[in-house]
Amino acid sequence: MPSPTLVAAWLTLDMVPAERIPRWAAFWLVDGCDGPALIELAGLHGDDPREVRDLLPAALAECRVAVPAAEAAAAMETFTHLAQLCVEGRAGERWIVDKVAEILRRSGYANEVIALPLGQLYDLDDEWGAGWGRTDAELRTVTRQACDDQLRLAAAHQAPPRTERT
Repeated sequence: MPSPTLVAAWLTLDMVPAERIPRWAAFWLVDGCDGPALIELAGLHGDDPREVRDLLPAALAECRVAVPAAEAAAAMETFTHLAQLCVEGRAGERWIVDKVAEILRRSGYANEVIALPLGQLYDLDDEWGAGWGRTDAELRTVTRQACDDQLRLAAAHQAPPRTERT
C-alpha cells in the first residue's frame, strides 16, 4: 500500500489510480491519520475519479502531507519508490524503465526530472524495445545502477543537517 506521501507525488504527476484511493484511505485511517475528508474518501467506491480527486488534497492534508507543487519534487519521491521496488526485487528493470518513461512524458521532459538518477534512463525504453544498442543484460545493469544512485541521492536529501561545534 502506498504512503500518503507517495500518493501526493502521484497526484502532482497526474498518475493517481482513483479507483484504488478509497481503500488506501481506509488503511491510512487504521494507521492513525484522521479527519472528515479522509473518512469521506475512505467511504467512496472509487468509480468516480472526479469525486476522489476533489477529496484527495484535503485528505492528504489530514495525513499531514503536502502535495508537491514542483514536478521535480514529485518525481524524486516517485523515482525513489521505484528504485526501492527494483532493489528489493519487487519490480523488474524493464518495468522500472517503462514507468520512468511515463513520468518523463507526464513532466513534459522537464530538465529537473531528467537530471535525477532515474531520469537519466531517458530514452532507454526505446533502446530496450527496438533491439538496437546494448543487450538486455547491459540495460538491466544500467537500470540497477541508476536505482542505486537514486536511493543514494534520496538518502543524502534525508540526512539530518550537520551542526558545527565551536
